[in-house]
Amino acid sequence: MDIKSIISVTLILFSVIDIIGSIPIIIDLKNKGIKIEALKASLVALLIMSIFLYMGESILGLFGVDVESFAVAGAIILFFLGLEMILGITLFRDDPKSNSGTLVPIAFPLIAGAGTMTTIISLQSKYDNLDIQIGIIINIILVYIVLKSSGWIRKKIGPGGANVLRKLFGIILLAIAVKLFRENFHLIIKQG
Repeated sequence: MDIKSIISVTLILFSVIDIIGSIPIIIDLKNKGIKIEALKASLVALLIMSIFLYMGESILGLFGVDVESFAVAGAIILFFLGLEMILGITLFRDDPKSNSGTLVPIAFPLIAGAGTMTTIISLQSKYDNLDIQIGIIINIILVYIVLKSSGWIRKKIGPGGANVLRKLFGIILLAIAVKLFRENFHLIIKQG
């Protein structure tokens, strides 16, 4: 267990999950009368991410994909997620138009979506599973806090503050994507 690694993993996952940037979606769902159970959504997302952490590589193996290739693919996805956050465009997420709120779209795909799954697998090329698991748990605690206090947070930071945070985490995500790509691409070339 390495504190620096745990902090890095936590920040990377926090950027990808982007729960602060999702506050407008959460508020919109609540305004439409959709009930969101913060604890249930958080626990389901924790379960999904933990299963993918420990079984994701086996799942990839079924398709004949190595972790390095998945990490490069993940870096590309993270790059586009970062662009999405900075430019205010939507590339991957659909606008949630569901009558259920806790499991879909909050737990999946808002919290434990494709970007999060890709990131978890990509992180395994550099960090220990225990550090990643701790980072996941810390993020789930933060997600729970945000879900429970989303109305209060929205009032305090306002739309401009949420937008600034989203852009800041987008830039961080772009830098992480470039680093992941650089660290894994040469390994694929050596294997090929």
